[in-house]
Parts: sequence; structure tokens; C-alpha cells
Amino acid sequence: MLVEQGQHRKVPTLRRAADATLPGAAAIMPTMHLPRSSGILLHPTSLPGPYGIGDIGPAAHQWIDYLAGSECKLWQVLPLCPTGYADSPYQCFSTFAGNVYLISPDVLLEEGLVTAEDLAGRPDFREDKVDYGPVISWKLALLDAARDRFEGGSFQELRKEFEMFRVSNREWLDDFALFMAIKDLNNLKPWTEWPAPLRDRDSVQLQRARASSAPDVSRHAFRQFLFSRQWKALRTHAHEVGVNIIGDLPIFVAHDSADVWAHRELFHLDDLGHPTVMAGVPPDYFSETGQLWGNPLYRWEVHADTDYAWWLARFRAVFKLVDVVRVDHFRGLVDYWEIPGKATTAIEGRWLPGPGAPFLQAVINELGDLPIIAEDLGEINPEVFVLRDQFDLPGMKILQFAFDDGLENEFLPHHYPTNCIVYTGTHDNDTNLGWWENATEEEREFAADYLGVSGEDISWDLIRSAWKSNASVAITPLQDLLSLPTSARMNFPGTLGGNWDWRMRKEALSPELQARLSALNRDTLR
Repeated sequence: MLVEQGQHRKVPTLRRAADATLPGAAAIMPTMHLPRSSGILLHPTSLPGPYGIGDIGPAAHQWIDYLAGSECKLWQVLPLCPTGYADSPYQCFSTFAGNVYLISPDVLLEEGLVTAEDLAGRPDFREDKVDYGPVISWKLALLDAARDRFEGGSFQELRKEFEMFRVSNREWLDDFALFMAIKDLNNLKPWTEWPAPLRDRDSVQLQRARASSAPDVSRHAFRQFLFSRQWKALRTHAHEVGVNIIGDLPIFVAHDSADVWAHRELFHLDDLGHPTVMAGVPPDYFSETGQLWGNPLYRWEVHADTDYAWWLARFRAVFKLVDVVRVDHFRGLVDYWEIPGKATTAIEGRWLPGPGAPFLQAVINELGDLPIIAEDLGEINPEVFVLRDQFDLPGMKILQFAFDDGLENEFLPHHYPTNCIVYTGTHDNDTNLGWWENATEEEREFAADYLGVSGEDISWDLIRSAWKSNASVAITPLQDLLSLPTSARMNFPGTLGGNWDWRMRKEALSPELQARLSALNRDTLR
């Protein structure tokens, strides 16, 4: 069960002074190395609750209290943006917007925006997995009911807040809300399949669409407002109990997104809006044919000509939500795999140079020294490590990768520098238990010998090794904390369907587990 934790602690030094607006460098406290600490990777969709999907309401607040009671100082989440294709948080309709499926019905009930009758008619959702189809249908209908009650009620203070939200976020919100309204009118088709004047953003047609769809535009803006204020309340609570949040910023954005539709000049697209080249990675540990992500690639020279204005806005937006950012596919800043636009696999492609140090320097010049984690995994060009170290960014170590080629393996803990983040595994890996069951006999023997264990409690054996290491930060997915098998895995890279749907049971977080994790944090000075 979830355990309330009343003891509050001061927030560590990596918390920034002004997390509400981040208007510029003065609003961000430069952070050097992350302090020695630990955390748990758990996306909000995986939280328990009766509404078919985890949300950012009471269960999330209870989770933060549980985390604080375990003496962990970090909670890591996946991207918080509105999911689209295959329900992946790495393929979103906007890199600036929030995932409205995470809005808590219980909080809406407390605020009078929905009624008990609205909630009583929910379907009988599964508790162990997210069934996205019925969840999305029910949640959006509930949000529409909240919008109708807001429009017809006397929510004067809330109305003022909403208008202020629309004004302060108009840089991205106007385009996003219109994008979603037009998408609704076109049966959710990708923007490249819309009528040409809307696809190509003809100014006259956009003005007409904005006027004729004003209620729908406002509806989508209102959903973003609800997400923003609920997340802000959750983050405030996290800071009150000494927990900081690590977010995730994918290098690339989805093609079917407001970002690409509204800023075609920033991406390699043809006259009809289709990508001429796409992002991905060549064959690697996860896939023999590589990973074809389908994201359009950036015209980095255009970004440079604008002093990376779009990227600066993107960093400002994500640091409104979180305290530390993991830059996913950090190597894309050094070089990236360019795949032809009509390719069906990622085998065919070529490496091209990314924006490199001038990009990161531009970000720092404008926003200050940001707390960024460089995701530096996979087949890596040595120049990636040079760029990472040039800006003194912590990289990532995955403990599951450590046991396949002897004592020289860089993922073994005795090789770790202090300035790195060690994970037992990530959302893309098998669980610790699943990894152990699928490892070769040689790997298991080496791991058991290196760790000095029998392997009977392998999930926690790996956690203890990560926590004892020299790495400044140690993180494990909640699935590993719970010693769960492969069936609890979050994602199988390179596959479609069956991903991103794992949820924990509400009784999973016991006081005994909390005490065990707390003792480990104390024993390892985390």
C-alpha cells in the first residue's frame, strides 16, 4: 500500500530558484555535479488508481511521499508530452504540451469541475495495464464535461488563471491548440493529409479555422491548463519533501506534431510536408535492422541562423516541469544517422555532423549552466564523450550491460567516474530479473562472482551494486525495486504494440520495501 510520509526535508542544492517561468539566465541557479543521491524511474502512467491509467493526482502525491520516506531524492519520469503514435511518450503531438491523459479525475472532482456521477460511469478498467483505447475515450469525455462545467459555472478565479495561462504560453499554445482542433476535424489524420491550405498554413485559411473552431481551440487550451496546474501542484509537493524530478527530452520530435507543422522551415521536408530524411540508429544491441524512428531531421543551419531560438524555448518549457533533464540520444548533437525518407529499415543511412559545442554554448549563454544528463549509450563516436566532458555533463552507465566481456567492460562499477548516473536498467531494458533469466551461463557466472552473490535476489543485488558505486547518482526502475519479471517491462525498442502499458498494483509499495530502500540509502551515503 501507499504510505504517507509526513517528515519534510530541505530540497538539495540542484533545485532552481524560480521554477515557474524561467524567463532567462537569472532564473536558473547554475548546477555543477549532481550530489550523491538516488532515485526511482517510474512514469506517471504506471501509477495505480481506478481510472485505467496512472495520473498526477492523489496517487502521485502519495508516491512522492513514499519516495521521500525511502530517503530517495530523485524521481525520474519519461517525456510528459501528449502521446500520439503507438502511445509512445517519444512520439508526441507537441514537445511543449502536457499529456492530458495524466490529468487526475479526483482533483477535478475536488475543484467542482466534475461530479461524482461523472466518475461513477467509468468502465471497469484493468489495474495491471493501460488499455489506451477505452482509457482515452473515457478521459477525453470527462475532460469535455469539466470544460462544459467550467464554461457554465462561476469559476471566477480559475477563469483568471486560465486566461493568464493562455497569454503566458501563447508562444506554443496557440499553434498547438489550433493543430489539435484541426486534427479533430480531420478524423485525427496526420497534418500532411489535411486540405492543402491548412497543411501549408495559408494565413487566410488559418485565420478562418481559428475563428470557426474557437470553442475547440479553447477546449484544447483548457486541457493544457488543467495539466499544467496539476503538475505544478505535484512538483511543489515534491520540493516540499526534498524530491527533485528528472525529466526526459528526446533530441527529435514527432513528424505529426504541432512543432513540425508550425515550423516546417526547421526540418528537412518536401513541398508536401513529408520528411526527405528521417532519424534513427543503425543496427545495434537492440535491433539487427537498426531503429527507424521516422522523426524528421533538423536543418541545423537554420536553427543556427536563429540563434537556436526554438531550442531555447524548448529547454525553457521542459525546465518549467522538471529539475534535471536527461537529453535522450545526446549523440545526435555530435552526429546523427540520416535515413532516406522512403526507407523501410534503418540499415541504409549515413552519419552527418550535428550542431555540437556551438549549440550547447548557445544554450548556456542564454539560460545558464543547466542540470543536464547526457544519454551517451550505444555505438558511440568518441567525439560524443569529448563534447560531454567539455561541458562537464554526467553520462549514463547501465549495469545490465556490464557482464558480457570481462573486467575491462566500461559498465562495471569499478570503472565509473563520480560524474555519472548509473542505472540498473532503463525503460528500454528488460527488468533485472528478466535480464538474469535470459543471460548466458557465462554472464550469470561472471556477474555472481563479480557481485559476490548467489543470484537468488539478483534484482536487489544489482541495485546494491549501483548504490555502492562511485557514481554520483544511482537510479533503478520501480519494476526492479519490486523484483518483477520480463512481463513488467516498459518498452521493447524497435517494436510496435504492447509497450508503455505497465502499471504497478496499489499494494506493491509496502512499508517493508520502503524501510529496505531507506536502509540502503543510509548505508551507501545516498
